[in-house]
Amino acid sequence: MCAPSTLLLQLTTIGGTRQRGQPNVKVYAVVGVPPEIQAYAMAKYSRSAQSMLESIGELSTQRAEQFLDTFYFQYGHRSIADLAHLVLAVEDVSILAAVRVVDEPLWDGQERSTRYQPFKKTGYFTPPELEGEVAARYREAGDALFTAYDGLTADLLGLLVEVVPRPAELDPKGFERTLRARAFDVSRGLLPLATITSLGQITSARVLERQISRLLSDPLPEVQRIGEALRRACLEPAEEPYRNGGEPVRAAPTLVKYTQPSPYLIETRRELESLAGEAPRLLGPPDVGRAVELADDESPFDEAVATLLYRADPVGHSYRQVQAAVRAMPERRKREVLDLAVARRGRHDELLRELQVGYQLKFDILMDYGSFRDLHRHRRCVQVIQEPTPDHGVEPAADVFPRAFGAEVAKRALQTGLGERYDWALADGLTRVRELSADAPLAAPYLLPMATLARALFKMDAAQAIYMAELRTAPAGHFSYRRVAWEMYLALREHAPELAALARPADPTEVFDLLQR
Repeated sequence: MCAPSTLLLQLTTIGGTRQRGQPNVKVYAVVGVPPEIQAYAMAKYSRSAQSMLESIGELSTQRAEQFLDTFYFQYGHRSIADLAHLVLAVEDVSILAAVRVVDEPLWDGQERSTRYQPFKKTGYFTPPELEGEVAARYREAGDALFTAYDGLTADLLGLLVEVVPRPAELDPKGFERTLRARAFDVSRGLLPLATITSLGQITSARVLERQISRLLSDPLPEVQRIGEALRRACLEPAEEPYRNGGEPVRAAPTLVKYTQPSPYLIETRRELESLAGEAPRLLGPPDVGRAVELADDESPFDEAVATLLYRADPVGHSYRQVQAAVRAMPERRKREVLDLAVARRGRHDELLRELQVGYQLKFDILMDYGSFRDLHRHRRCVQVIQEPTPDHGVEPAADVFPRAFGAEVAKRALQTGLGERYDWALADGLTRVRELSADAPLAAPYLLPMATLARALFKMDAAQAIYMAELRTAPAGHFSYRRVAWEMYLALREHAPELAALARPADPTEVFDLLQR
């Protein structure tokens, strides 16, 4: 039975005038019950007149597992897994892997911030598969970026403290802390995607099941290992026992036990990438002239084909370029692409995310990876993410510094040579990535600096576009995503001025206060 010491209730009754014999409405919180027992107790509402408290009181872990085995796996009632929520920590992984971990639409969690924490102490991830001279080159490149990051952070902070007046009401520690965050906003661009980070997540067992299968199917070995570690964390007994005794706890021993790599995801990805490999020859070089483009209207059929090819594009063409290629395709060829996307789909496989079509607003965004990492947290939209590549390059300090610090402070920073150091470190980093790609194609992307431009397609409705425009243009935000969100707003204003008029964004080109947080 469920150990009484694990159950905490806050019981509230709703009174008022009621008919004779009619019970009071009861609302209570249930805390400390293992996730699968909680799922069982909630699922019993559809099959029993018992209260949840009564159901929990008579349950055992074994009985819950038997129930879930029957109804979840044999009868296919997958919604039961939505009732079990799990808290999991994923620590000491690379930023590149963390982005893939959190790439779930129904994901809630938090990751370490590059604005408020120095990453010098955490170091960076080195793929254990690397050996000998290749491993030495990898570490040399990682060390160079971290050295540049540490030095630039210190010198930018020193400059800001020197030139920004401290208000009398702001104490010296708070003043320096605020300016350090502004310095980090720029210097984080030098951090490689191998930088170690940590995150915590809260998901339902159904989302977790899909997440684990997706991670196990990822081409990166680090990501596969994270998927397996998440699986074990749910199946194996907790290392920390109950403080008050009781049987060992396993987070989700039943609901995720059958998670495996998905042949559908693995094979379909491989075949689509092979098909999209023709893109460089057919489309020419990628268009990197605009940070934000609102895609043209198209039929759902064309959108599905274009999104599939966009996601698999090996060199990162814009969505507009891919759209043009799809419009020129014969119907038979489009049908072949769509059929390929479902040919290997099994009975329990969900459709690919690329097939989520029909959205009125599709923003193709080319932004630095650090800002993509920030915008990636938005869940009320469909995100189709291209693989990171050094080929899109970076923005120069002459463009970055004025957005980060304002014209006057940026001028001082550039005059003192900080801009040259920033540009040189990034150019050197991208050169090392290209050189390493031939010998270690899976390891090389880890060394991409966070300032590297990356491309992703964000599909959404107008309400989400307005929400992002308002939230992400706020003066306290990072200068890079403020610009992206503002350009999204301008594109919306041109496309749907009546709806854009409802938004209240802040123009990032206006003078801003470096001390505003």
